[in-house]
Amino acid sequence: MHGKDLNKSDQLGSDEISDDHIIQMVKNGDKKAFGLLVRRHQKALLRMCVRLMRDATAAEDIVQESFIKAFVKIHSFEGRSSFKSWLFQIAVNTTKNKWRSHREDAVDHEQMPQMSEAATAEKDLIKNAVAQLIAEAIETLPFRQKTALTLRIYEDLSFKEIADIMQCPYDTAKANFRHALLKLKEQFQHDEEMAQYFTEHEPEVSAVRDINSI
Repeated sequence: MHGKDLNKSDQLGSDEISDDHIIQMVKNGDKKAFGLLVRRHQKALLRMCVRLMRDATAAEDIVQESFIKAFVKIHSFEGRSSFKSWLFQIAVNTTKNKWRSHREDAVDHEQMPQMSEAATAEKDLIKNAVAQLIAEAIETLPFRQKTALTLRIYEDLSFKEIADIMQCPYDTAKANFRHALLKLKEQFQHDEEMAQYFTEHEPEVSAVRDINSI
């Protein structure tokens, strides 16, 4: 049965096969099919881990470890959330355990790997002139607020997805994001250029958008 599936995965582009179908192939014994999931999600996962860790080498290690954990635990995946949310949840939990020890060794923002597929929302939020200032300010946030901000702004995920990844209630995910923005706004309140930016984004600070899908 899965021999036919494997032939199909070899013949079709990965975009033509759903995550759920690939997962079922893996559960049926087609270990090679897991590579499709790796190729599909590794760039977004690495981008998130680099943003959280600000250490490219550590981020790569976390991505590799997260995929290994996902492969080992694949039979426990029940599809209650998307595979992407489940995978990101594994990565966030792995990152959380290593984050503190790497904070002081973070690389400069300019040295981060260039992710060509970065979410469009990043271009709207991070302007070239203030990118480094924001990156440094984000580093000062508590881990959960930093995670919510990273997933929302850089990955353009919905709050439902963020809640699934952070394993917290929907309103808590929104609150962490809102508090992160408020803290950034406080840090830059005496900077005219940055204050203008946060003034323009005040609606999202005071009433975080309720978006349920991307």
